[in-house]
Amino acid sequence: MAVDFQTFVSIAPHVLAVKKPLMLRGRHGIGKSELVYQIGADMGLPVVERRASQMTEGDLVGLPNTDGAVTSFCPPDWLADACSRGVLLFLDEVDRAIPEVRQGIFELTDSRKIFGNFLHEDTVVVAAVNGGEHGSQYQVGEMDPAELDRWTVFDVEPSTEDWLTWAKTNVVDVVWDFINQNRTHLEHGEDFEPNKVYPSRRSWKRLNDCLATANLVTDHNPLVFQLATGFVGFEAAVAFNDFFKNYERQVTVEMILDEGKIEKTEEFTLNEHCALIEKMDSSDVFQHELTDAQCLNLANYFVSLPSEAVMKLWQALGKGDSNNVTSFHKTKADNGETVSGKLVKILTGK
Repeated sequence: MAVDFQTFVSIAPHVLAVKKPLMLRGRHGIGKSELVYQIGADMGLPVVERRASQMTEGDLVGLPNTDGAVTSFCPPDWLADACSRGVLLFLDEVDRAIPEVRQGIFELTDSRKIFGNFLHEDTVVVAAVNGGEHGSQYQVGEMDPAELDRWTVFDVEPSTEDWLTWAKTNVVDVVWDFINQNRTHLEHGEDFEPNKVYPSRRSWKRLNDCLATANLVTDHNPLVFQLATGFVGFEAAVAFNDFFKNYERQVTVEMILDEGKIEKTEEFTLNEHCALIEKMDSSDVFQHELTDAQCLNLANYFVSLPSEAVMKLWQALGKGDSNNVTSFHKTKADNGETVSGKLVKILTGK
């Protein structure tokens, strides 16, 4: 059974606390490496990363050194580092490594040593692979029971909310808003056709970085479609390009809360209202106490909403500063309807 990122982050520290090696299995481009680095930061450990798929036996044991009639092996830099201080040793693409390397990793995961070099007592070992449930889609090696038994294995399947939470501070608004309102384009969830470009969480971040560096994130440019096609594939690029061309018509959180431009939402569908409320929720604006003017603007929007969106906005508000719920509940909109009255009407059906 797969777990989302939020669940995995809560589980991983318990496994690593007893110095057991941890393995993440999941599809490409979902953010496994980002997750490993986040865990390292949470634990206060620097990450030492090596691609097992690029290793040979010598990269594990090091180069030989002869002292008289005795030969020993000088440990490679990454191993010496992991033995001399506490680090998060990240072995990526283990299921793409040659058999000799994977056999060598047995000792590392089983006894926390290789060729007499013992890992530091604070060092933890984490691996990431594409195998598992989706393994048939990738050119990876199968892991037999003895190999898997040396790892604590978790299949990870991040939710869209996982990405949106992370992306809030890592991508520009137009990319975040597009995915928030077009979630099926975040990534491809079915089998892959050979040689076809598909969107992934990683490819959206790469497109974002390209657009930001090229200063193409404010005004739509014909190049956006061509760039997007290369990063996320034709179908996602068409949808993103259409969204970007009309982005200036998008309603921002500030337009509602600070400027009171409720008229911009008059023709909104339920999905568009819900997307705007999710944008408010993710912006953390409710984590701070709202001003009287903001409460009034929000009330004007609140009383105009269909019932499902009303409850969604009320729940989002309740996750923030507790003073906001009290103040907002008493607020009367410009049309004379109160927030409390709107809630009672929906809950009682009158």
